Amino acid sequence: MATARKEQPSALLMPKASAVWLIENTALSFRQIADFVTLTEIEVEALANEEIGRGLVGRHPVENNELTQEELDRCEADPDARLVQSKTDLPTVKSRAKGPRYTPVSKRGDKPDAIAFIVKNNPEISDAQICKLIGTTKPTINNVRERTHPNTPNIRPRHPADLGLCTYQEFEKAVDKGLKAAGKDPEAIRAQRLADQQKKNEESAKESEEENQSRSGGFDFSNFMPEAGGGFQTNNDE
Repeated sequence: MATARKEQPSALLMPKASAVWLIENTALSFRQIADFVTLTEIEVEALANEEIGRGLVGRHPVENNELTQEELDRCEADPDARLVQSKTDLPTVKSRAKGPRYTPVSKRGDKPDAIAFIVKNNPEISDAQICKLIGTTKPTINNVRERTHPNTPNIRPRHPADLGLCTYQEFEKAVDKGLKAAGKDPEAIRAQRLADQQKKNEESAKESEEENQSRSGGFDFSNFMPEAGGGFQTNNDE
C-alpha cells in the first residue's frame, strides 16, 4: 500500500517583500513577522523604518498561497501566537549549485554599481563571494575598487538585491559568511550598523532643520504684516 506524501511548507519566495506587506497591512508584531519570514526583529524594524529595502514592493502572502486569512486573523488576535505557513504540494525552488550566475543583458550594466555598494558597505564579503553573488569577475571588482573602471564617473553604489542581481536572502547569507570568517558575530555587527545608520539619519535631519532655521532666521516679517484694523501701515507725516 502506497504511503501518501506528506506536504511540507517551503521557504517563502520573497521573505522581505512578504514582511513589507505584513508590516503595512496587519497589526502583527515585529516578532511574529520575523518568525514567519525567517528574518530578525531588527531587520523587520529596519524594513518598517525604510532603513533597508526602501522602495521594496510588498508581496501578499495570502494571495500567493503562503498564508491563509484565518491564520492571519488568529495571530493578529493573539500577539503570542506564531504564524504557520500554508502547506503546498509544489516542489521547493532550488538554486543552481554550480556554474556562473546568469544575468539578463539589461542588468549587466548595473554590476559595477552593485560591486561599489558591497566594497563600500560590506568589506567582509570576499571577492570570491562577490563573484558568485552577482556573477562578476575579480578583475572587474579590482577595477571598481581602484576606480580604474571605464565607467567610474557614472558608478553609483546600489544594493545588488535592489538591482535584481541577487535576492536579499542570498546577500544576507554572504554577509553572515564573511563576518563569521572574520570571527565576528553577524547579529551584533548587523545591530551596530543599523544603529549607526539610524544615528546618521537623525544627524542629517537635525542638520537640515538647523539649515532651514538659519535661512529664515534674523528676518523681520512684521513690516509686511497688516495691522489689526486691516490694511498696511502708511506714513502720515506727509
